[in-house]
Amino acid sequence: MTHTATTDARLADPAHAKARGTVVTGVGLAVPGLRSVGDLLADRPPADGFDPATALKGREMRHKDRASRLALYAAEQALADAGLLDEKGRLLGTGDATAVVVSSNLGSLQTVCDFTDTVSRETVIGLSPLGLPQTSSNVVAGWVAIRYGLRGPNLTVCNGATSGLDALHWARNLILAGRCRRAVVVGVEPATVHADKLLGAAASDVACAVVLESVAEASVRVSADGSVRRPGVYARLAAYTRGAELASTVAETEALAPVPVGLRLTGALVRPPSTDAGESVDLTARLGDCSGALGVLQGAVAAVHIRTHRTEAVLASAGGGDFDDAAAALLLTGGDTE
Repeated sequence: MTHTATTDARLADPAHAKARGTVVTGVGLAVPGLRSVGDLLADRPPADGFDPATALKGREMRHKDRASRLALYAAEQALADAGLLDEKGRLLGTGDATAVVVSSNLGSLQTVCDFTDTVSRETVIGLSPLGLPQTSSNVVAGWVAIRYGLRGPNLTVCNGATSGLDALHWARNLILAGRCRRAVVVGVEPATVHADKLLGAAASDVACAVVLESVAEASVRVSADGSVRRPGVYARLAAYTRGAELASTVAETEALAPVPVGLRLTGALVRPPSTDAGESVDLTARLGDCSGALGVLQGAVAAVHIRTHRTEAVLASAGGGDFDDAAAALLLTGGDTE
């Protein structure tokens, strides 16, 4: 197979990256038994982790599919972590310049199958008009945008193993192109009966959210009262490559790293070639097949690892398997905005 790759070379230009780079300012997680993204790097889960049975209830969760409820929980964590919510959970400032990008391959599968079964039994007369919007693959992104009044670009990526990394890439592109100043990126896959059947194994509830902002936006935020707030920056999105083969895609991305890669986040099915330097972590070994949520999980874990472990660069990769149409790799580095 011939390797063809697309790399955003602009981010390799220090001057461009300095002026218009994209950084991670907030992360959120909704995984049973865990409280935060940092727990994915811990040896033992916390005693009081996320419980879907109790956490996915309340007024904001009513009349929504499971994927949307998981996504809303993770998005709230990420927005709060980025300092973008007030004490009542409302967005600070206007949402006109905030995009929502969701990655989910199986998010609406259960609803689509349920509606298909209903049509088979009762014809279209048996369908609920309130539930029909939930058959759309973009319903998760829509609910996140409605909940917080986010009126920027709104889209869903659902293209297999690379979907999560692609979602981070497209959110970054929206920021670099000036279409928005920040983006909420969510990767979500719900545990449903039909997902179990499709995967041939028990699916897990997995949702992760990342807030991306331009360097300018993250450096100085002006509140409605005129005060200046500076959010904490986890990491910078430094380079992205999409190609036909995993090994060459990873190598091309790593070649753009200004410092040695200290951690590699891989997928379960296909691993990049082993190297002598750095640690390698496979999140699916702990969480199972995360499908469209994997890349966003990797981006969040990379950002937290860079901040907490002072790792200078982390490389995430996905895809490249026999049944994947592509491979993707994303490089994150230290996110100092000064």
